[in-house]
Amino acid sequence: MMLMMLRWISRWPLALLHAVGAALGWITWALSPSYRRRLRANADLAGVSASARRRSVGEAGRMVAEVPWLWLKPAGETLEGLVRWDGAELIAQAIAAGRGTLFLTPHLGSFEVSARAVAERFGAERPLTVLYRPARKPWLREMEETSRHRPGLATAPASLAGVRQMLRALRRGEMVGLLPDQVPPHGQGVWAPFFGQPAYTMTLAARMVQQTGATLVLLWCERLAGGAGFVVHVRALGEALPEASDQSEAAQTAAASIINRAMERIILQQASQYLWGYNRYKNPRRAGAV
Repeated sequence: MMLMMLRWISRWPLALLHAVGAALGWITWALSPSYRRRLRANADLAGVSASARRRSVGEAGRMVAEVPWLWLKPAGETLEGLVRWDGAELIAQAIAAGRGTLFLTPHLGSFEVSARAVAERFGAERPLTVLYRPARKPWLREMEETSRHRPGLATAPASLAGVRQMLRALRRGEMVGLLPDQVPPHGQGVWAPFFGQPAYTMTLAARMVQQTGATLVLLWCERLAGGAGFVVHVRALGEALPEASDQSEAAQTAAASIINRAMERIILQQASQYLWGYNRYKNPRRAGAV
């Protein structure tokens, strides 16, 4: 029943989905005091204006409303005409160099759309593998796994097997995508500043670059107003990571700090589309915990 309803919703025009999603975002905000407190506290840490913070409530709902529209698209239907590119030449250059490409994307804008857009434009040359945490509900997990498997696009679970899958992809010169502002399990990160407050930050991104020689690229997808589509932005990291030979905790913290600073720069360019309600500063769960 739920899947049938989602399939029906997925056929709505994008502008209608965004309007309904914005309303749902505000309903969620109104019903959850803890969400309101966390959203305001996180946005205040970053120095985000009150107006941008308010807009982020509706944008979070729009992001959720996009999911069935994107996941349940017919196999032959693409994003053509809905996506514009800003900096796509950086991806083309990385592919031409013959090395793997690691995309770092924060919880900003339409990050689900960004993976599909990359796969549609570049997947025939170099497939893209994205890391994800499987949903707990079996029906949602099945839909998630089947919907994300598209031409040029594969998924890897957030597990040791998934990490090995991504490393193999990078060594083959393929593309991999991560959300580096996601809190990793205990033992898989370090505490590094994020908008001035210590946040448990994954070390995986830097280690993958160091172990494979992959090109690290920043990527995020801006949602345009009125269902007009999206703009995928691509940028270089801008700072050099520590040498691969240095695996000390200090070097890992330095690398995590560099990546966090890059995420901060991206987020502040489109602050109203960041998920400020995400519990970024929580303590990490134990590895293997549900």
